[in-house]
Amino acid sequence: MKDIKVIAVDADDTLWDNQSYYDRAGDVFSETLLEYGQADWLQDRLFETEIANMPLLGYGAKSVCISMMETAMEVSGGKVSAAKLDHILKSAKSLLEIPATPLPGVAETLEELRKSGRYRLVLFTKGDLLDQRNKIGRSGLAQFFDDTVIVCDKGRKEYLDLCSSEGITPEQLLMIGNSFKSDIRPVVELGGSGIHIPFHTMWKHEEAEEFDSPDIVRLDKFSDVARVLLKS
Repeated sequence: MKDIKVIAVDADDTLWDNQSYYDRAGDVFSETLLEYGQADWLQDRLFETEIANMPLLGYGAKSVCISMMETAMEVSGGKVSAAKLDHILKSAKSLLEIPATPLPGVAETLEELRKSGRYRLVLFTKGDLLDQRNKIGRSGLAQFFDDTVIVCDKGRKEYLDLCSSEGITPEQLLMIGNSFKSDIRPVVELGGSGIHIPFHTMWKHEEAEEFDSPDIVRLDKFSDVARVLLKS
């Protein structure tokens, strides 16, 4: 790989399971409202509301919670009961308490990378500031990173800002993450490198057409990262 100086690492669904909890909350939402439509249709309406709300609410549990309440009112014509709204609300609020238990091999691999002294490690995640901070705290992984950066979104501007703050060029940045759209494509298009570690489930908004590049490595699990980066 290139002369990498900084390794940026995604958080949700890279270091710990996140989307599975959102999938279950989505199932609770649709199951609670089945009298107003089929599950797939309800899920599509929810997704449309989330996308429409994104410019104001961004990503994360709070945005999902508001979008679920709004969608429930819309699909029911305002007739959904308080009991059903409460059931949906409790399910959505539980997303604020995702345990953020590190996936197998994550802590050990981060420790190995840090002890090698070869790279500066930055936890680079998008979402609600407080929610992401809380998950990072529960994960116990902050100790392995030199810095933590939480942004509203991940695109070219955010990665250029990261490079600027770290005093590096994009060519000296390596991003590790599960989302090709948010973690890999923007970095590679800027001239950097990426390690793509797909997760078993993904939010529809993160789906994107993938491409091959000499600057992209695809791995099955996080524990393989050390083998790639510390092999020489």
